[in-house]
Amino acid sequence: MSDRGGVIGGLVARPFRNLAIAVGFVLLVAACAMVGYMHAGWSFDDALYMVTLTIFTVGYGEVRPIDTDYLHAVTMATMVFGCTGVIIVTGSLVQALTQSQLEQFFGKRVERDIDRLDGHIIICGFGRIGLMLAAELASVGETFVIVERDEARCQEARDLGYLCRHADATDEEVLRALHVERAKVVATVLPDDAANVFITLSARSLNPKLEIIARGERPTTERKLLQAGANRVVMPTHIGAERIAELILHPRLAHFLHGAEPQGDRTDERLAKLGLDLRVITAPPNLGARRATIRELERRGGGILVVRIQRADGTVIESPAPGEIIRTGDALAVVSKSGSANLDGFDD
Repeated sequence: MSDRGGVIGGLVARPFRNLAIAVGFVLLVAACAMVGYMHAGWSFDDALYMVTLTIFTVGYGEVRPIDTDYLHAVTMATMVFGCTGVIIVTGSLVQALTQSQLEQFFGKRVERDIDRLDGHIIICGFGRIGLMLAAELASVGETFVIVERDEARCQEARDLGYLCRHADATDEEVLRALHVERAKVVATVLPDDAANVFITLSARSLNPKLEIIARGERPTTERKLLQAGANRVVMPTHIGAERIAELILHPRLAHFLHGAEPQGDRTDERLAKLGLDLRVITAPPNLGARRATIRELERRGGGILVVRIQRADGTVIESPAPGEIIRTGDALAVVSKSGSANLDGFDD
């Protein structure tokens, strides 16, 4: 979903401010010129009339004779600075009116685009994670709208061609305006846990059937987000730590799970589209005495499938046999239906 707000961003910023500065400059020039004429003995009315004729280049004729070098200098300075100021005022005025009309036009167009949204995704926050999420959704043609309270970030989203509203997602009326009742997913990825909890509560109350994915920074926030109505909670720091641990402890298995190319079509992403999870579990120290097998693990796990084993010594076993013994420190790549795996019996 594109937004034409990026066109406006190419114009000079704050045109009305530029217009005010230009008008102030012209008034200052006029005031100085009038003081100059009055210093030469002119009346206030004659000085004002002469300055107005000169600045606006009307040229009806001199009010009084300009017969001294001093008056010549005052008149020439008024011509140069006054005419320059008027030109700047004219340009700033045209610019301000043009931008105002563009903002009104594109603002209405954005509202029309938002009003047509149905079955869309709402992204709350356009920080680092929001940027990556929007890029991924755009790459597969998903319809989404971003809500961001920082004006600079909102403009960045518009420049990238994304539909974005400059507003505070914690305001329930903003969610209503984005038609949360017709949305299929709300992803609240703000770095503020309290804001994410509040957005989750509001979105859930407005649409009980909505899928809500929330970001959490602190481990204690996960439970609060789930209680507030989030379907899933993503902990970026936790995920990053797990990935680093995989690379350190089981580099070959991590390569198998995530692939060599960071931006490639990774194995776990392909499985996720089929409703499956792929993860690594490590055999606990107390497992060695039990001589547990792959068959036992798969039975206790509730329909899981062990697809690869990496022994502690680095040996890798592809598609291990059901009778294969699991040893202490083994890393196992396990496939299961999303959210259905039960490995508590394996860990005790």
